[in-house]
Amino acid sequence: MSIFESAISRLHSSSPRVGWLAACALAIALTGCADSTKQAGSGIGGYAHDWRNATDPIGAFLNRYRNGSGLIVGDINHPLAAQALTHLGIRYSWGGKSPETGFDCSGLVLYSAQQSLGLKLPPRADDIARYGDSVKRDDLAVGDLVFFNTLGTRYSHVGIYLGQDKFVHSPTRGGVVRIEDMNLRYWTMRYTGARRLSPATEVATR
Repeated sequence: MSIFESAISRLHSSSPRVGWLAACALAIALTGCADSTKQAGSGIGGYAHDWRNATDPIGAFLNRYRNGSGLIVGDINHPLAAQALTHLGIRYSWGGKSPETGFDCSGLVLYSAQQSLGLKLPPRADDIARYGDSVKRDDLAVGDLVFFNTLGTRYSHVGIYLGQDKFVHSPTRGGVVRIEDMNLRYWTMRYTGARRLSPATEVATR
């Protein structure tokens, strides 16, 4: 057991709430970004999947402090979102664009879009942000692409919205494709917009 695990485990034993808050603080401090070689931890994740994976220690650690067995997002019928969810647990790989090679954030989106909608998207998140129609935060629907500024540029990270403020993405090196909560402060502070794709999507100007 590492030093931080030991410390927070003691906090959790004395007060589960304090232990959970400490775990969240640790996750925020260590969360990284896809499309980056920076190694970091992950936020809260899980969708009927056990994240206790030695290559994703922060995700595994947080799994012990989650409330319940996973995040419930309901039935996902949108083809893009449903396709992305079939890849839960696939390892992160910088530049990866298939289940065999692993995925980075944009790789998961472009592969899922091609398989489900027949769209061939570019390999970078900021280029993907030129496709589809802009969507306001309050109008998000399942299958919309959600973008975040995690590397100092407006569209440096992308995921697929699942409803109930959840999204699926490939987070960072050492992590796996998983579901996150957009209400986590890390993501709230970095959210930069959303786009809606369709099979007939054309490149749009921002």
